[in-house]
Amino acid sequence: MEIKKEDFIERDIISVDSLSVDEVKSVLDLAKDIEMNSDVFSNVLNGKMMAPLFFENSTRTSSSFQAAMLQLGGKVLDFDADRSSLKKGETLRDTLKTIQGYRPDVVVIRHNKDGSAKFAADVLKPCVINAGDGQNQHPTQTLLDLYTIKEIRKEIDGVKIILAGDLKYGRTVHSLALALAKYPDCHLYLVSPESLKMPQVFLNLLSKAGCSFSEHDLEEFENIISEADILYMTRVQRERFPEGLEGEQAYGDVTKKYCLKLDMLKKAKPELKIMHPLPKVNEIQDEIDDTEFAYYFKQAENGLYIRKALLVLLIGGRKNE
Repeated sequence: MEIKKEDFIERDIISVDSLSVDEVKSVLDLAKDIEMNSDVFSNVLNGKMMAPLFFENSTRTSSSFQAAMLQLGGKVLDFDADRSSLKKGETLRDTLKTIQGYRPDVVVIRHNKDGSAKFAADVLKPCVINAGDGQNQHPTQTLLDLYTIKEIRKEIDGVKIILAGDLKYGRTVHSLALALAKYPDCHLYLVSPESLKMPQVFLNLLSKAGCSFSEHDLEEFENIISEADILYMTRVQRERFPEGLEGEQAYGDVTKKYCLKLDMLKKAKPELKIMHPLPKVNEIQDEIDDTEFAYYFKQAENGLYIRKALLVLLIGGRKNE
């Protein structure tokens, strides 16, 4: 099925579920074109403006969106949630309506509440890109993850991938699992402590989609690492544990156990690559950074190309002739 550029113009990107496999391919193909021919796209968004509304901390998503917009010749509205009128009690709706008055062409929003991106899309006239809404989804991270998987393997179909760590609260693995369910012959190995297992609602969606998956604890890791093409590590999030000594101890026990060490990879395929949405804290031993297995910093770089591709598709622009 041929996807036309017009199919994306002024469209909201709230969930990866809203994109077909063909549409994802169009985004990935354009991202590759941009990566290989960056000079051709250097001024395609001249006269366009992006409003980045980040109500949660972010390094890679925020910086790469801003870099993408600027490198495409567009402008970025200055917004800092910590210095905004939200601190005076202004509602999110009023903040959104105010920003809309400054005529951005696209709004990129990250917020700690599930459904906040959809709420923003319902309120705003310009197109909205979800940069992470609570524990729900992170579609641009998913697209760069798919781009990275394709870069590693040349294809997404049939990938055998271990998703390890915090599968309960990690929105990146929720989005990625649902996206991979659309591709044939993939198998997901879900490795986590009992307290951080993939929520049943997502397991039900994977089953409904006919996706092959299996759940494992860390003791089974050595048995499955030899089968995997990719190991996708995630951060165990301290903020999800109770405050106080009991919560700190529980968090410490999990993070100590769920730390990837070099000797745990002795049975891995030589071509295995390790991905991570970053930031990584205690879950990957530093020595692994210098091995051929590590691919997470290239994965982060790929976010620039994916976000450039989305901006070009959603708000228009032509290549330099």
